[in-house]
Amino acid sequence: MPYELIAILMFSSMMLMLMTGQRVFGAIGGIAALAALALWGTGGSTIPFAAAMKVMKWYPMLTLPMFIFMGYILSESKIAEDLYRMFHVWMGPINGGLAIGTIGLMVLVSAMNGLSVAGMAIGATIALPELLRRGYDKRMVTGVIQAGSSLGILVPPSVVLVLYAMIARQPVGQLWLAGVVPGLMMAAMFIVYIYIRCKVQPELGPALKEEERSVTKAEKYRLLLAGLLPLGIFFTMMIPFLKGWTSLVESSAIGALAAMAAAILKGRMTREVFEVSVRNTLAISCMFMWIVLAALGFGAVFDGLGAVKAIDNLFTEQLGLSPWTILILMQLSFLLMGTFLDDTAMLVIVAPLYVPLVKVLGFDLVWYGVLYTITTQIAYMTPPFGYNLFLMRAMAPKEIGLRDIYSSIIPFVMVMVVALALLMMFPNIAMWLPDLVYGK
Repeated sequence: MPYELIAILMFSSMMLMLMTGQRVFGAIGGIAALAALALWGTGGSTIPFAAAMKVMKWYPMLTLPMFIFMGYILSESKIAEDLYRMFHVWMGPINGGLAIGTIGLMVLVSAMNGLSVAGMAIGATIALPELLRRGYDKRMVTGVIQAGSSLGILVPPSVVLVLYAMIARQPVGQLWLAGVVPGLMMAAMFIVYIYIRCKVQPELGPALKEEERSVTKAEKYRLLLAGLLPLGIFFTMMIPFLKGWTSLVESSAIGALAAMAAAILKGRMTREVFEVSVRNTLAISCMFMWIVLAALGFGAVFDGLGAVKAIDNLFTEQLGLSPWTILILMQLSFLLMGTFLDDTAMLVIVAPLYVPLVKVLGFDLVWYGVLYTITTQIAYMTPPFGYNLFLMRAMAPKEIGLRDIYSSIIPFVMVMVVALALLMMFPNIAMWLPDLVYGK
């Protein structure tokens, strides 16, 4: 059987397994193990062992549990609620102000946790009830929370970019810096859209009533300091790393310790908060480790088959497609897969195939990592089966139906498509900051 046909059979078998509801690491790792044994006999058993050794030797992998723990401490200790209270007081007097504040909340939550699901959970439990209670349009606020949560895998410390760095063999620090400007640009574009839309249609986002705005200046500044605490933790962690004083792992430990110190100083570090944070950190870290292990094993089999060279030859030599056409087709495939897979699963599935192909086509892998995150988040929110849509439905109150959730996301997806197009046309949007810091 030709190796190209074996590669297609592996990929289609894996997709079939995933569509039947199997666990991501089980489907990917199982197909890789079966293919390795069928192709190379008992010698194929060394592939998962070699993949495990790669994971164990990759020192930056230690950042994952640190960042996840930091996010859970800040979330479980209700420090994220202080953020929303700050935005509520400072942004409430303008039309759409609370929705704009919610975007700001999502940016800071992203800097706390690095997971889009965390932003969705905090937005749906803290911001959504408050926005609905104050007369905001249900479709507007549902779209705001979904769009804001998409920043979680782009703004550092993005956990997904750490996984991408592991699989693509790229520096985590450069990937994080590459995500900063596109992430802030996208947040700014969301804010501009909300402001203009609520200016034209004030009933979508009414300003707070006078009696709700009657807060003393001293109270406003106290809330400002309390709300900006997570931002202070973020800078405490990132500045030593960017200055070269600490390694990435050391900075992640600083972030975790700073989050614990903040919770202790505010009197919120209870035994329950600590236990829940540790349990959730262990569960998510183990899940990511298994997924990375499966992805590396699958990638090793693909490399052994020479599948990347065969696909490159098919597209460039036989079909005569340009590198940019191939790249756009790859991005469209993300949109298709996003209808039934989450961002981590998409990365693990396509990384063995796409990352080497992107390199062969001559594109920068750091830039492509940012391109990947934006594209998958668009796919994550695209009807009819976007993963984020169903998460939102599970968390939203009964008065918000699936039709509302579908229609709410359309304008925000259009904004994200514009941001993606700008990033493709002007790669320096992503590469300017890492080139500046690392002196390229």
